[in-house]
Amino acid sequence: MTAAADTVVPRTRARRALATCSAAHVLHDGLQDITYVLLPLFAQTFGLTLAQTGLVRSAHRAAMAAFQMPAGFAAERLGSRNLLAFGTACTGLAFVALGHATGFVAVLVALFVAGFGSAFQHPLSSAIISHAYPGEGRRAALGTYNFAGDVGKFALGGIVSLLAVAGVHWQTPVTVFGWIAVACAVAIFVVLGRIGGSTAPAPATAAAAPAARGWGIRDRRGFAALCAIEVVDSSTRAGFLTFVAFLLIAKGVPDGWAALAVPLVFVGGMAGKLACGFLAERFGIIRTVVITEIATAAGIFLALALPAAGAFALLPLIGIAVNGTSSVLYATIGDLVEHDRLPRAFGFFYALGATCGIASPLFFGALGDATSVATSMAVVGAMVLATLPLCFLLAPALRRHAAV
Repeated sequence: MTAAADTVVPRTRARRALATCSAAHVLHDGLQDITYVLLPLFAQTFGLTLAQTGLVRSAHRAAMAAFQMPAGFAAERLGSRNLLAFGTACTGLAFVALGHATGFVAVLVALFVAGFGSAFQHPLSSAIISHAYPGEGRRAALGTYNFAGDVGKFALGGIVSLLAVAGVHWQTPVTVFGWIAVACAVAIFVVLGRIGGSTAPAPATAAAAPAARGWGIRDRRGFAALCAIEVVDSSTRAGFLTFVAFLLIAKGVPDGWAALAVPLVFVGGMAGKLACGFLAERFGIIRTVVITEIATAAGIFLALALPAAGAFALLPLIGIAVNGTSSVLYATIGDLVEHDRLPRAFGFFYALGATCGIASPLFFGALGDATSVATSMAVVGAMVLATLPLCFLLAPALRRHAAV
């Protein structure tokens, strides 16, 4: 009876940790990615060029890139719960300020602060879940966590999009969501405090193996290949999501309906992130990544070729592939990095993706200004295929660690 109880309690704590981090993911990713929905509305309100629109998006990513690694290091001293609640409060207050922005510079500053707050969420939540699920089930748990993020993207983005179609000014929902985030920060602090032991490595695990030194990377070549795939995947995903609404506008879709483009992508993304985590557990990491990346490139090229209605209808299918890959990549970190170095490893990995999110909207925006949105999107589709040779560089490392 005691042994059964000892098994049930960690499982219950693990599930509560997953549920809490998933709820945080719903909120943060929802707030983070409603900026995609807001970009055409910002451009209309403040008269922005495509390059300025890319800079607005990059302001958020710049803060995330700068602070995700420090967040991982700081968590080892200050605790994941404290920093996750603090970052959520910062993000909420930044969105309250964004709802009262009066110009281009104010939008940039508000989104930078929001990015600073969101920088804590991904690496700390991912590490908490990896600690709660140290062995079997980690990939599925992180797939569920990633699925929750797309629920937030779809729900919050869909609400803003529908309100925009109904004629409600974007500042009202942005302000309301900001205050909701402040309230959620308090809830996260309380709930994770009660969970306690599931947010850190178990004492038995720590005693059974010596602490990892440095970054704790088990296979440097494999980790480098995984990071290279993340660079390409994040860059092309950010470029596609930033300018897909503008592609539809160029095809003749009204601005209000074009704002629904990103939520439609996230509809498919929800299914893709959840499914790809389970598929990678069963069919292997490399096969899953190759399939999703080829499907992404094919979907982008098909959207370019189709008329407006066909491209609009295709977006959920593209979303399955374009967002599904990330579940597989994030969960693979635990196969290549020692357990007690996961916070800093996740911090580095997410910072890498955020850095790509800074550069790619600027690059694809400038390319679109110089040529056309369609040309910029075609380059996005071509770049996606660069992940394929990188997958075959990653495969030997995964075979060595029995993860394929």
